[in-house]
Amino acid sequence: MAPQSDIAPPRRVPEAVHRRRWAILAVLLFSLLVVVLDNSILNVAMKTIAAPAPTGLGATQSELEWAINSYTLVFAGILFTAGLLGDRLGRKKVLLFGMVVFGIGSVLSAVAGSPGELIGFRAVMGFGGAFVMPSTLAIIMNVFERDEQPKAIGIWAGAVGLAIAIGPITGGILLDHFWWGSVFLVNVPIVIAGLIAMAVLIPESKDPKPGRLDPLGVVLSVIGLVLLVYGIIKGGQLADFTRPEVYGTVGGGLLVLLLFVLHERRSEHPAIDVRYFRNPAFSAAVSSIALVFFALMGVTFFVVFYTQSVRGFTPLQSGLLLLPLAAAQMAFAPRARLVVDRFGARVVCTAGMLLVAASMAGFLLLDRHTPIWVLEVLFFVQGTAMAHIMPPATVSIMQSLPREKAGSGSAVNNTFRQVGGALGVAVLGSVLSTTYRDGIADKLDAVPGLSADARHAAGESIEATLGIAEKLGPAGKQLIGPANSAFIHAMHVTVIGSTAVALLGAVVVALFLPGKKAAQAAGAGAPRLGPEKEQAGAGA
Repeated sequence: MAPQSDIAPPRRVPEAVHRRRWAILAVLLFSLLVVVLDNSILNVAMKTIAAPAPTGLGATQSELEWAINSYTLVFAGILFTAGLLGDRLGRKKVLLFGMVVFGIGSVLSAVAGSPGELIGFRAVMGFGGAFVMPSTLAIIMNVFERDEQPKAIGIWAGAVGLAIAIGPITGGILLDHFWWGSVFLVNVPIVIAGLIAMAVLIPESKDPKPGRLDPLGVVLSVIGLVLLVYGIIKGGQLADFTRPEVYGTVGGGLLVLLLFVLHERRSEHPAIDVRYFRNPAFSAAVSSIALVFFALMGVTFFVVFYTQSVRGFTPLQSGLLLLPLAAAQMAFAPRARLVVDRFGARVVCTAGMLLVAASMAGFLLLDRHTPIWVLEVLFFVQGTAMAHIMPPATVSIMQSLPREKAGSGSAVNNTFRQVGGALGVAVLGSVLSTTYRDGIADKLDAVPGLSADARHAAGESIEATLGIAEKLGPAGKQLIGPANSAFIHAMHVTVIGSTAVALLGAVVVALFLPGKKAAQAAGAGAPRLGPEKEQAGAGA
């Protein structure tokens, strides 16, 4: 008699867990929602935080970037360890711990009294988020059978679209009625509800044979990333990338990251197993995620200033303008697997990257008087593109690794997404800042009575220029038109860079992501875990 495995694949998830898998997924979306919600809310609140006290904190352009990057750098720096801890100690425990820390960081951020405090408390939130994000994907991989994983991951990715919609709209409503700190305080009830549901529904799961931790690798990755991104942001702030403190810091960061890679190759218990990258399905998918978030995060950073500072929309209206982006992701992400089944992940991801590049190039059409429906169409196209990149790329990453390594695989996926986004904000934010400063410098020099320090501060961002113009009264009105024109020009230069990065991503995917037949062959030959590993990995 033929073995049972030849007749039908054995169920690798315990029956009790399998029956409540969709309820578990719904609960996991709470944690995903709160993390993504926070970042999308912050994007809408940036203009308010940049305003002088008591309305905001008077944050400069670089401080706004660090409010985003402090979260991202801490998140990315310890994500490897967080994923390993989940595999080692239990993913449910790590998830609950991360949610608690994230909630505490949200409260502290809400009561921050200065940009420096906000940056520090955002880092606390990043620490908590690092323990949340890898756990969600790892748990999904351990409560769903392989054939249902693409559908579950598609819903997981579609929930990002929901958070993108809820975040800015919620942020706009809160900013219209409360102080800026309310955009962080709103996380607390979501965290509390999520903790209760997670404690009741989510099963524990972990790697039956976990490796040791790699503290040296973690330290090297944190130092390298901080030095690299700090140098890039500093270059934009100084409008000079040839200064020793800029290229010295960037070079030092790259050197430390090189040491990190060399250490990981030789370590018997690496924070990230670099052998994963020998698999094209893994490395090409990881690269595509990093590149698309590099392109998108830089654009997201300046769109808020375009809609609010240049076009005069309120925070709530700016949030509502993002609805097409969110609706497209929610509609198409859960269904992306159907397109992948027909054409293969390589074709779908390549088309998605080209669509991202096209939507980026479309921002060149925007000026002070462009009909707003043009922006809405661009957002819808971007959301559609993202919905056909993230789910298949994530599935490719997660299914190319053993199930018991789901935590570390998820950590790699999220790390490259976060680092790509951080570098996008840093690099493209610096391009935007430098180009804007060059475009407004002559007009600021012509304003009588402005000190050199005031001119430098006013040239850092359009919001800073408009702030100076308001203080100058009637004499400052002459700055408003040139400030808008300088920002539009800087935005156009920035989107050219975003378009180039998205096109690079399309090339990487087209060349290196396995085609449909290769992916099917790899899936058919995927290694099976033994009964003991299956039981421990799924977590009854």
